[in-house]
Amino acid sequence: PHAEDLVFPFHLSLRTPPSLGCVPCRERSFFFGSFHDRTIVSQYIVCPKIRKKFTMKLINAAIALLTIPAVAAFAPVAPSFGVRTIGAPSTFDFALDAKKSIEDLTEAELKGKKVLIRCDVNVPLDGKTITDDTRIRSSVPTIEYLKSKGAIVTVCSHLGRPKDGPEDKFSLGPCAERLGELLGQEVKLCPDSIGDEVKALVDAAKEGDVLMLENTRFYKEEEKNDPAHVEKLAAPFDLFVNDAFGTAHRAHASTEGVTKFLQPSVSGYLLAKELEYLDGAIQNGEKPMAAIVGGSKVSSKITVLNALLDKCDKIIIGGGMVFTFLKAKGLSVGTSLVEDDYVETAKEVMEKADKLGKQILLPSDIIVADKFDAEAETQIVKADAIPDGWMGLDNGPDSTAEQKEFLSDCKTVIMNGPMGVFEFKAFEKGTFGIVDILADLTKEKGAVTIIGGGDSVAACEKSGRAGDMSHISTGGGASLELLEGKVLPGVAALNDK
Repeated sequence: PHAEDLVFPFHLSLRTPPSLGCVPCRERSFFFGSFHDRTIVSQYIVCPKIRKKFTMKLINAAIALLTIPAVAAFAPVAPSFGVRTIGAPSTFDFALDAKKSIEDLTEAELKGKKVLIRCDVNVPLDGKTITDDTRIRSSVPTIEYLKSKGAIVTVCSHLGRPKDGPEDKFSLGPCAERLGELLGQEVKLCPDSIGDEVKALVDAAKEGDVLMLENTRFYKEEEKNDPAHVEKLAAPFDLFVNDAFGTAHRAHASTEGVTKFLQPSVSGYLLAKELEYLDGAIQNGEKPMAAIVGGSKVSSKITVLNALLDKCDKIIIGGGMVFTFLKAKGLSVGTSLVEDDYVETAKEVMEKADKLGKQILLPSDIIVADKFDAEAETQIVKADAIPDGWMGLDNGPDSTAEQKEFLSDCKTVIMNGPMGVFEFKAFEKGTFGIVDILADLTKEKGAVTIIGGGDSVAACEKSGRAGDMSHISTGGGASLELLEGKVLPGVAALNDK
């Protein structure tokens, strides 16, 4: 059990507290997420004696065995967290260098303490029915760990975009119920996120109990990070854990403000893992490194595109933004989406790539349609022969074949954005094709593949290959800002080691 290349056992049941540790010493330590259904974090319990390094091949094999994988792309219309080094695919170093995590807290610092944990349970709902519980499942490992240490855990989160105070459709009631099912215990929903009644419920809770505050955004002061409101939010608690990567780019009361009143303030496992992969890959990813940048508009991706161009050896450009680049090359694009204000910007990006000796791959063939519609007439044309009155909505098969060859030697690949309107079946092949390429790179060659949030995640899930990726991010805007090299306020506010 203490062999340097082993990680054992894998703790599989979310309903059972992670009481197993490294056998036979029974030590519990690095509780690192979970892969359940389409859950996007991985879980291992590793004895401190062996956790420093273990093989990436073992991780990839475990993920492949344990994971059940569960309309925008063309529509015409430096982080302060200490990263874990991502080196060769054979090894992974999990040492956290700069910010404290829950693993840095002693049992005495957690036992009996009232812990406020910021999770991201902003899940999609159909009425009161949760249609995808991935984000709730992703919160479970950190909550289980805190419970196992005798903490009194209170979860806070937002849901949706309430406009003017409490709205029943944005209540966290369904989230509390689902979390309770996953934990195998009652999760009591507080009637508010601040106030005497909340304090009374927290004070009455016992070690191992889990509560959930009502939607933090029922108060406008949450997003304004109002100091008086922050103080009320923090009042019942002893310390703070941020495990909500999806909101770490926001300086809100429940993400950044409470750190001024609650000490210690540390990260949970999900937040740490997101930073390890996203920031770790950008700073220390093994070369050759490639980035796939897709989506509808150059304007929304230009910052991340420039940042990735500085770090990566190769860039694939896809989605609606392709046509701004094609126009910048003097080609006709029919009625495809083009941002005329960014044609010069596209030229500058291509010139920058030439100066840096970097490679940019644009599609060589395009699936075009006579209108933006799932039932539109389609044809495949060369990228330099898009007919008038037709719009590009996906990559053609030659482009996918070229992308496979282009990425074949890459050791690290980051994907941010789809290649086409994958929501429509007629235009899904380009996106699913590149998803297959990345999944195969991980399974067959041990490459580190990172899916950077948003539509890319949805595409991976829809394709059925999500479980074959090294990491799928929970954060859309947060992923983008981290890839752009921005400091995330919710991370910067946590305690340094």
